[in-house]
Amino acid sequence: MVDKCTLAVIGIGNMGAALVRGIVGAGALVASDIVVCDADATKTAALVDEMGVHSVEENSDAVELSEFVIIAVKPNIVRSVVEEIAPSLTDEQTLISVAAGVSLASIRAWLGRAELPLIRIMPNTPALVGAGVLAVAAPDVDEERRRKITAMLSAVGDVVEVGENLMDAVTGLSGSGPAFVFVMIEALADGGVAAGLPRHLAQRLAVQTVLGAATLVRETGQHPEALKDAVASPGGTTIAGLAELERGSFRGVVAGAVKAAAARSRQLSSGG
Repeated sequence: MVDKCTLAVIGIGNMGAALVRGIVGAGALVASDIVVCDADATKTAALVDEMGVHSVEENSDAVELSEFVIIAVKPNIVRSVVEEIAPSLTDEQTLISVAAGVSLASIRAWLGRAELPLIRIMPNTPALVGAGVLAVAAPDVDEERRRKITAMLSAVGDVVEVGENLMDAVTGLSGSGPAFVFVMIEALADGGVAAGLPRHLAQRLAVQTVLGAATLVRETGQHPEALKDAVASPGGTTIAGLAELERGSFRGVVAGAVKAAAARSRQLSSGG
């Protein structure tokens, strides 16, 4: 028999599992404070074996056990899950959605409840290693609940509070952005191999270069343009490479990828 828990996570895909691993790994909650549920029992069994969390077979059972409930299923099944668990939720609990493109207004309508506190978050996969960024929209949640959820989520990354009207843009940038960075790391490594480096060394150099550059921006607070100019000596190697990026419309392509991801999030919000 599972005792009362702090957190239920419904949906143990990549993001649900990343949140559980990150929260437990960082010590924000102990494993016994978390109960998980997924239609694929093999996923929950694997996470139970790995992390020591509890699992149940029914979403409603997970809800009844917990103070906070995270829905981390795919956007196209959020409605069915919300309608399934609605009778089990009380106004003392807090429902948190991770689904891209699913508005709080839609969730409120599916719940048929006006008072239940709702939060929408957009984490990203680096949360798995405690290096994520999580945008939180909590327009109708009291300060005490906001403090609790922020403390829990901050264990897996930087928590920023935004208006829900900005969530689609957040989804396009930090939600989808890690995939764009992975492609850049791969491209840097490919370039290194093309220039004569062994693959393992090229990838190591690419990874550390991206990590170091991001850390430099964060720690110095300088504009990326200023840091770029500090590297690019007149007539040197870096300016030659930058000129090649400009010829390939690198900036426009990256910005366009963010805009396309944000547009898709808005499309999902409108049922597209």
